[in-house]
Amino acid sequence: MATKLYVGNLSYQTQEHDLRELFAGHGEVVSCNVISDRDTGRSRGFGFVEMASQEEARSAESALNGYDLDGRQLKVNEAKPRENRGGRF
Repeated sequence: MATKLYVGNLSYQTQEHDLRELFAGHGEVVSCNVISDRDTGRSRGFGFVEMASQEEARSAESALNGYDLDGRQLKVNEAKPRENRGGRF
């Protein structure tokens, strides 16, 4: 079963292919996305990487939490389910 990881403290220059390449060293990457601002298209400084198995996700989390990428120390942990914060009218 795939496990999604939250990746925070990304440099604004970090792109999806950078994350995919980094995490692929720890297992199969199912999906990868860097979250960008809706209006400007600029990175918001975080993203998500989905690993093929929970074991691979744990391996990546322990190896890459605190890892220096593009001059920033990554924050990596298992993603929590998104809260329903209510919608706009």
